Amino acid sequence: MTEIKRPINLHNNYHAHVYFDSESEKVARGVCDQIAQNFDLKIGRFHRKSVGPHPKWSCQVTFNAKHFDQFIPWLDANRKGLTIFIHGLTGDDLKDHTEYAYWLGQSVELNLGMFQRNLIFD
Repeated sequence: MTEIKRPINLHNNYHAHVYFDSESEKVARGVCDQIAQNFDLKIGRFHRKSVGPHPKWSCQVTFNAKHFDQFIPWLDANRKGLTIFIHGLTGDDLKDHTEYAYWLGQSVELNLGMFQRNLIFD
């Protein structure tokens, strides 16, 4: 991805994926601990491997539109240099990870092959 799209509140539900590696795992855990202390949001497991379309290790945070306006600015100010991938949850996985994909920090290329639609030609 070349264009870094900043998060905008257009959807009912979202995921934020905190990306990290072996060197930044402690920082990521600290950020997620702060999220748990400051917000009533569901925080997933720490994946120390690439999962799904995510090319980096990650931890998922689930939130909705009512949390967006407070959570996103806080997350941007407190991400400690980590890249955060944010996407809408619309039921269309491909669009959620492309058209509705937003970034705090540098964008990274996702592994989108798993979402490619099987097109039927007449």
